Amino acid sequence: MHWILKEFKDLTLEEFHSILQLRINVFVVEQDCPYPELDGKDKQAYHFFAFAEEDPSQIIAYTRIFKPGDYYTEAAIGRVVVHPDHRKDGLGYTLMKGSITQIEFLFKTKKIKIGAQTYLQKFYESLGFIKVGKDYIEDGIPHIYMKKS
Repeated sequence: MHWILKEFKDLTLEEFHSILQLRINVFVVEQDCPYPELDGKDKQAYHFFAFAEEDPSQIIAYTRIFKPGDYYTEAAIGRVVVHPDHRKDGLGYTLMKGSITQIEFLFKTKKIKIGAQTYLQKFYESLGFIKVGKDYIEDGIPHIYMKKS
């Protein structure tokens, strides 16, 4: 599997289309959560992703990475998504470890904040994140803020 990190300006149209297709299929369709997926933040983000080996046009794992101050005071990881066909492969853990490594390399910081779906709290704790603040609802789904330092 080949991992790619690109700024928005460096994404090809095919890559951006595949990213949006995965995000919409999971966050809007699968989770039955109609919301504006294009939130204006893609242009600020780094995009970290992997393609399917059997289909190099299909992105199977993806995150957005933000430098400190662009989303939260800390660096941030968002839009964490793994294609449904690849969720049992441990790809989510690999995706998050890679995203953390990219932040440490790019921004020289270990301070990261995420807004996570509540049911994934233990998963993110296994990566060193701790819950901060109160639970909140985003687009009808329970979430929590978590930080890693």
